[in-house]
Amino acid sequence: METLAINKNRLDTLFERKKENVLNVYFTAGFPRLEDTKTIIETLEESGVDIVEIGIPFSDPIADGPTIQQSNDIALGNGMTIKKLFEQIKDVRETVTIPILLMGYINPIIQYGIERFCEKCKEIGIDGLILPDLPLWEYENIYKPAFEKNGLYNIFLITPQTSVERIKSFDRISKGFIYAVSSASTTGAKTGIEEVQEVYFKKLKSLELKNPFLIGFGISDNHTFSKACKYSNGAIIGSAFIKVLEKEGDMKENISKFIKAVRS
Repeated sequence: METLAINKNRLDTLFERKKENVLNVYFTAGFPRLEDTKTIIETLEESGVDIVEIGIPFSDPIADGPTIQQSNDIALGNGMTIKKLFEQIKDVRETVTIPILLMGYINPIIQYGIERFCEKCKEIGIDGLILPDLPLWEYENIYKPAFEKNGLYNIFLITPQTSVERIKSFDRISKGFIYAVSSASTTGAKTGIEEVQEVYFKKLKSLELKNPFLIGFGISDNHTFSKACKYSNGAIIGSAFIKVLEKEGDMKENISKFIKAVRS
């Protein structure tokens, strides 16, 4: 469908044409079954999702709650590895045009080899990485050249506890968007958006950051998605989508119904 010789990152193209109601959906590679990965990506695009975030399963996913932790365990049990994931999505750009992000933890990527990992991402057509345990200093001073050489954006996470000064540091170095975690808890720990979180979202909006920001954690349905989008450029759904993948019945139909309900 498209060649890999694309100079412009797909995240830039997306945010140039769409400033609001951007929907990013996370799922764990190799869950619920090992070979479901590419089908899920394609179905998400067909259903109207703007960004797909693929989780690389890890034995100790510190930022994630029980639902995503369990999906990691199942995916690892199914035999999912970074090598296997790259094999599964090597031709994904023949059918999928939306931005694709890989979310994971730094240790398995270091073991695979950072340079090799980033080169493989470029070859496949990955647009960015979300690595919650990669500190800003390490990114700037060690890994940034490998990311930039391969056209990969590093998506930083901020929380309600992140100082304004630090948020501005992330904004200065960021490309693509900033991932605004709605609370200090893990993924899936809370559903809904409370008043204290809305105060935080208003503060972020008032900072007039140069980068778009998407809100994640606690987004599970149309109500929470719409509420998050009042203050941001869009939102990220993870645990609620993992639960959709666990449902009985036709997986593609279940995905389509869920995305339609979030968008409605």
